[in-house]
Amino acid sequence: MTARAGPPRRREARFTTGSTMRHVVVMTLTSMLGLSFMFLVDFVTLFWIGQIGDPVNVAAVGYAWTIQFFAVSSGIGLSIAAMALIARAIGMRDWRAARQHAGASLLIALVVQGAVALAVLVLRQPLLAVLGASEQALAVAGRFLLITVPTLPLMALGMVAASGLRAAGDAWRAMTVTLAAGVIALIADPLVIFPRTELLGGRLAIPFGAGLGMDGAAWVLAATRVVTAGLAIGWLAGVHDLIALPGRAALRATARPFFRIALPAMATQMSTPVGNAAVTAIIAEFGDAAMAGWSVVSRLMILAFGGIFALSGAIGGIIGQNHGAGLAGRVASAYRDAMLFSLVYVLAVWTALALAGGPVIAAFGVTGEGARVVRAFTELAAGGFVFTGALFVANATFNNLGRPLWSTAFNWTRDLLLMAPLAWAMARLLGAPGAVYGQALAGVAVGALAGIVGWRHIASLQPAAQPRTGPA
Repeated sequence: MTARAGPPRRREARFTTGSTMRHVVVMTLTSMLGLSFMFLVDFVTLFWIGQIGDPVNVAAVGYAWTIQFFAVSSGIGLSIAAMALIARAIGMRDWRAARQHAGASLLIALVVQGAVALAVLVLRQPLLAVLGASEQALAVAGRFLLITVPTLPLMALGMVAASGLRAAGDAWRAMTVTLAAGVIALIADPLVIFPRTELLGGRLAIPFGAGLGMDGAAWVLAATRVVTAGLAIGWLAGVHDLIALPGRAALRATARPFFRIALPAMATQMSTPVGNAAVTAIIAEFGDAAMAGWSVVSRLMILAFGGIFALSGAIGGIIGQNHGAGLAGRVASAYRDAMLFSLVYVLAVWTALALAGGPVIAAFGVTGEGARVVRAFTELAAGGFVFTGALFVANATFNNLGRPLWSTAFNWTRDLLLMAPLAWAMARLLGAPGAVYGQALAGVAVGALAGIVGWRHIASLQPAAQPRTGPA
């Protein structure tokens, strides 16, 4: 099926005019609200799992998340490529190309993520063993992966379609995609995890419940991915008319530039779970108590810094549209504003985390080495996200300005060349918390360098006298 020649319902490259700071703030905050709510649901799910009373379950979730992180990261790489192509085409007012890129990107994501899901399913047991999971934790985590991994292709479709919404400037619908899935999880988790019983010392009554335990949490996660894919694709096609089912010629035309961005972007994103896996394996040496603390830190990290994770995706559309329109000055302005937003956000969140460390430890019941791991993050290591934010902004810039391999180089330098040895060395000196400090130090070093290189690359762009335009 070829793309229609007629106009889609909305013809607006909205990021090419108006305040770049306003675009950065609106896109980031709306994306952050959706992501942070989803992270909050994940955090609450971990809390409910902790109420089962077996620390092995909490540790198992940490191992399972580490494995799925690889698959999720590949999906992020695919969505980065889709956003870059769609946003650039919109900036050039080439709506036909934007629709073809969206349709082809969805098809490619379905095939690629299907292959990734199959590999994870086949290798889940040896991968968990490599991470150092105990026999009990390995069994629980393996079953969790068996239920959730088959829905990874749907998750990829949702991520790519949501990136299309952000590329079009539809911040609110992109946010609502994750909000809707989060609401379902927030309501369903306690109902399917627990039997009809009373929790929290009688303060919360569950009037009915399936009592599925960890299996229930896994099934709810799978259901949220179905909802995410359905909503995002429905809105991208129905509201913006930005999906055209590609024929062979259109698929080939998209595949080449798509993979030029996607492969380095996937490699870039894969570095994060590699670094996370290395830190996980190091902390696992200190026992299930330390691993339970690390599971809490992993959820707390993505919940507290949802704005930083959202920032990278949010500014991709802004940079892509202005680059496509030939507005080099606005690209530089968006980069500067994103860096400033990141700095203010991290300092505020770090302050809140430093105050919340004790209550978090008490709420999750982590003790000993696990409590020390949590405090290491909330009191000191969280501050390193000032430089992680700089890295994320620089990566979004590289991916949308034709230098995706630079992102790959910076991320692998952080997560493999620096993070693993620093985490290992500091864990030898300071115990499990040392691994958290080593992770933060790697982010500081690479983030500072990436931020400088990103700015120098933008400064090298030649400003265009007039915006480029494509066929209407």
